Amino acid sequence: MDNQKKFYLGRIFDSSTSKVSDQPLLYDADDLTTHAVVVGMTGSGKTGLCIGMLEEAALRNIPALLIDPKGDLTNLLLHFPNLLPSDFQPWINTDQARREGKTVEQSAVETAETWRKGLQQWGIEPERILALEKSAQFQVFTPGSDSGAPVSILASLKAPEIPWESNREVLREKISGTVTALLGLVGLSDIDPVRSREHILLSNIFEHAWSQGHDLDLSELILQTQSPPFSKLGVFDVNTFFPEKDRFGLAMTLNNILAAPAFQSWINGEPLNIPSLLYTRDGRPRHSVFYIAHLNETERMFFVALLYAAIEGWMRTQSGSTTLRALVYFDEIFGYLPPVSNPPAKQTILRMLKQARAFGVGMVLATQNPVDIDYKALSNAGTWMIGKLQTDKDKQRLLDGLQGAASGDMDRGMYDRLISTLGKRVFLMHNVHRGSGTLFQTRWVMNYLAGPLTRTQIPALNQLHASGETTTLSDTQPVAAKPRPAASQAAAGYQAAPAVSAAPQRPPQTPSAPGSMTRPAVPTGVAEYILPNNLTFSQALRASGQSYSGQTQTQGLLYRPVILGQAHIRFLNRRYNLDTEQFRVCLVLSPDRRGVIRWENFPAATLDPYSLDDTPAPGALFAALEAPFSDTRIMSTMKKDFHDWAFRSGQITVRANETLKVYAGPDVTQANFLQMCAEAARQQRDAEITKTADTFDKRIATIQTRLQREERELSEDETRHSQRKLEEMGTHAENVLGLFGGKRSSRRLSSSLSKRRLTEQAKANVEESKAAIADFKRQISQIEKEKAQALENVTRRWNDASNQVDEISIVPLKKDVLLDLFGIAWMPYHLVEVNGQTIELPGYGQA
Repeated sequence: MDNQKKFYLGRIFDSSTSKVSDQPLLYDADDLTTHAVVVGMTGSGKTGLCIGMLEEAALRNIPALLIDPKGDLTNLLLHFPNLLPSDFQPWINTDQARREGKTVEQSAVETAETWRKGLQQWGIEPERILALEKSAQFQVFTPGSDSGAPVSILASLKAPEIPWESNREVLREKISGTVTALLGLVGLSDIDPVRSREHILLSNIFEHAWSQGHDLDLSELILQTQSPPFSKLGVFDVNTFFPEKDRFGLAMTLNNILAAPAFQSWINGEPLNIPSLLYTRDGRPRHSVFYIAHLNETERMFFVALLYAAIEGWMRTQSGSTTLRALVYFDEIFGYLPPVSNPPAKQTILRMLKQARAFGVGMVLATQNPVDIDYKALSNAGTWMIGKLQTDKDKQRLLDGLQGAASGDMDRGMYDRLISTLGKRVFLMHNVHRGSGTLFQTRWVMNYLAGPLTRTQIPALNQLHASGETTTLSDTQPVAAKPRPAASQAAAGYQAAPAVSAAPQRPPQTPSAPGSMTRPAVPTGVAEYILPNNLTFSQALRASGQSYSGQTQTQGLLYRPVILGQAHIRFLNRRYNLDTEQFRVCLVLSPDRRGVIRWENFPAATLDPYSLDDTPAPGALFAALEAPFSDTRIMSTMKKDFHDWAFRSGQITVRANETLKVYAGPDVTQANFLQMCAEAARQQRDAEITKTADTFDKRIATIQTRLQREERELSEDETRHSQRKLEEMGTHAENVLGLFGGKRSSRRLSSSLSKRRLTEQAKANVEESKAAIADFKRQISQIEKEKAQALENVTRRWNDASNQVDEISIVPLKKDVLLDLFGIAWMPYHLVEVNGQTIELPGYGQA
C-alpha cells in the first residue's frame, strides 16, 4: 500500500468462493495515462470505487479536475481524521434517520463507528485520512452559481499565452471547442463546424483576435459578430456569406445571454485557468470539483465543452510525459459521448482520448448507462472497471464495446459469466497493461459517502476547507503531507522552460478597459462619422486646464459616441440683395437616453466634412453604443428635431436704409454699412445738388439776361437823355437869343416845350431802366440766397438719410434648410493612467 506509484483500490475477489482475499489490488497510476472507463448501475459501488481512486491520486500529489453532474463527488471533501460523531452529524440525512427511528445524533454516532470499523477492516489508519486532508486542496466550484466557488468563463475567451504561429493547430482546436460550447448555450447544438456559418463566423473572429494577441470577452464577441473585423470569409464578402440582418440576429441571441441577470454569476469568480485549478500558488495539488447538478442541460453542455476546451489548450502546451501528470474525471458521461449525435464537448473529448496519453493526462469516464455510449471512441481506454449492471442488454452492449476496445484479445464468454456474478462493490477490471480480467472488491473509502449533496449544502462544505486550520489526531502526531515533487509544478504549466516557444509580449490590456477593440455597429440608416484626433496628449492636457502630479502613462485612444449635427441654411431675397448661408452645428457628448435635447445648449464650430477621418486610429478602443445611440427610432426622431430646430432658429438680421435703398446681410459690419449709406447718400446728394443748382442757375440766367438787356436799354436811354438835354439846351438858347433880338416866335416856343417834353421822357426812361436793373439785381441776389438754402437743405436731408438704419429679420424657407451631417460621431479621448487611476482627455478640439 505504500508503493508510491500504486493506487490501493481494494482486494482481489475470488469468484469461486465469492469471498475477498487478503491480497490488495494495487493499480499503477501511470496506467491511467491510457484512460479508464468505470461502468456500474446505481448501488454497484461505482461512486465508492471512483472516490477511492481519487483519494489515492490525492495522496500521491496528483491533481485532478472533477466533473460532478449528480453531486456525488462533493463527498470528496468529507474526510474526518478524528472520526468524531460531531464531524459526521452536519452531513447526516435527517429524513433517513427519522425513517429509521433515530435521532440525528444517534445516526451520527453509528455512522462514525461504522466508518471507524470499516477503515480498520481495510487497514486504513486515521493518519492516512489526515495525510489525505493535507495532500491536496479540495474545493467545490459551482459554475453559474455563487453557492460554491463561482467560476468565470471569461478566461476561456482570452488569447492563450502561447504564440499563434507555432501553435495554430492547437489553438484552432481550442477555438472550435469554445465556439461549439457557446453555440450550444444558445441552442445551436449538434452542429458541423465545417458547415455551420455561425461556427465559421465566430471561429474566424476568435482566430483574428488571438492571432494578434488580443483577448476577447462576450461583449467584444457580440460586437464583432455584428461588425466582423474582416471583409471576407473565404472568397465571399462577409455580407454575402452571412447577411447583416442574420448576423444581427445571432448577435442578439448572444446578447440575450449576457443581458440575463442570472448569467452574471458565469463571469465572476475564479478564472477557468487550468494551471491554477490544478495547483495552488504555493504548489499544493488541487482537486477541483465542478458541481453542475444545478444547471439545465444546455448550460451543462456549455460548461463541460468550455472546460474540456480549456484542458485541451493547456495540455497542448505541456511537454511529453509517460507518467501521470493530472486526472480529468467525469462522473457521468451519459449524454456527452453518444454514438450518433454530436454534443458540444464530444469532439474535444474524442481528441483527448486519442492524444492526452502523450502529455501524461489521464481521463476517467464513469457511467451507469452503458447503452448510449460511443464505444468506438472509448476504444482508446486502456482500463475498464465493470460493476454490476441492471439488464442483460446493458451487459451485451458493454461487451460489444469492450470487445472492440480489446482488439480481439478478450474471452467474451468468460467476461459474460464474470459480469453476471458481480455483486455490490465487486468489479471486473480489464487492464491492457496487465493481461486478463481481474475481480476485486473496492476498499472502504476514507471520505464519508453522504450521497449527493444539494447546492444549499455546498457553502458549508467549502467552509470545511476554507479556514486552513491544521487538524490533529488525538494521541497521535499529525502526519505531514508528502512534499510535492519539483516535477509536478512543471506538470501544471509552471515550468521555467516550457515545451513550446515563448509567446511574444502582448500589448498591455487593462482588465477594466472602458471599451472594446471592435467598433460597435451603428443602427441601420444612421450616419457614422469619425472625428479627427487633432490634439496630442500634451495639447489635450493643456486644453483641459488641469495639471496632474505623479506618474502618468498614456494607454492609447478611446472613441466615445457623440451626436453630431450640422445644417446649412440659405437665405435668398432679391429685394434686399441677399444671398448668404448660415450654419447650425451641434456636438452633444452625453445626450439624454430619451433623445430629448436642447440643441441651443450644444453649439460647435462649423465642420468641413473633408476634415473627418475615414478610419479610426489603429489599436483604439470603442465605448459601447447605448441609448439613444443604439435606438434607430430615437435617432431618427432626433434627426428630424435637429432639422426643425435649425429651421426655427435660422434667422438673420438685414440692415436696411429704405430711403437710400441700401441693404446688407450679417456679413457686413455696422461700420461698413454706415459707410455704404454715406456713399449712397453722397451720390444721391450730389445728384440732387446738381439738379437743384441747375434749377436756380436757370432762373438766375433768365434774370441776368433781362438785366443785361435792361442795362443796354439804360445805356441807350442815358445817351438819348443826354442828346435830349443838349437839344433842349440848344432850343432854350435859341429862344433866349431870339427874345433879346426881338424876334419872338411862337413856333420856337412850341419847339422848346417839345424838346423839354422829350428830355423828360428820356429821363424817365433812364430812371425806369435803373429801377429795372436794381430790381433784377435784387432778384438775382434773392435767388442766390434761395439756392444756397436749397443746397444746404439737400445736404442736410441726405446726411440725415445716411443715418437712417433699420434692422429687418429674415427667416428661411424650410426647403432652404439642408442637413450636411447628422448621426453618430466617434470622438477620440486620450486614456491616461495617473497614479493608478485612468482619466480621459478629449483628443478632438475645435478652434
